[in-house]
Amino acid sequence: MPHFTPENFQTCIIGMLLGRAAMVKDRILDSHLQDFGVTAAQFKVLIIVAQYGVDTPAELCRFLSLDSGSMTRMLDRLEQKDLILRRRCPDDRRQVRLALSEEGQKLADQLPQIGAAAMNELVGVLAADELATLENLLSKVLLAAGDTLTAQRIGAK
Repeated sequence: MPHFTPENFQTCIIGMLLGRAAMVKDRILDSHLQDFGVTAAQFKVLIIVAQYGVDTPAELCRFLSLDSGSMTRMLDRLEQKDLILRRRCPDDRRQVRLALSEEGQKLADQLPQIGAAAMNELVGVLAADELATLENLLSKVLLAAGDTLTAQRIGAK
């Protein structure tokens, strides 16, 4: 169902709101992570490795929609912080497998609390039914757009 035309597109703010919401979420997350020495972007890598069992740079790139160069730099920083380990795959030495270091696992154990506090700061203004509606609407939009990660998450619930 078309909602926008070239004539009303100038007054359309949905794209700006979605982009701003993501940016503000990351800024809030950055503030909650400051004491831990990681950024929101690094948080995302750590939480995906910890909670989803993603263990290759290529899979992380797909999850986060990053190019391999950006991911390599991100993993370099996390490795320098002793949070991620990179190991060659014994079956195929061209492949790299990722794992959390001991320090990375300690931090990963705290990420759900940190993430929950940040998300509560972002959406705490919403009533429970409003939050459920927002989640449902965003899921519907993402599923209709063919977002495979959303489809996997919805199927996992």
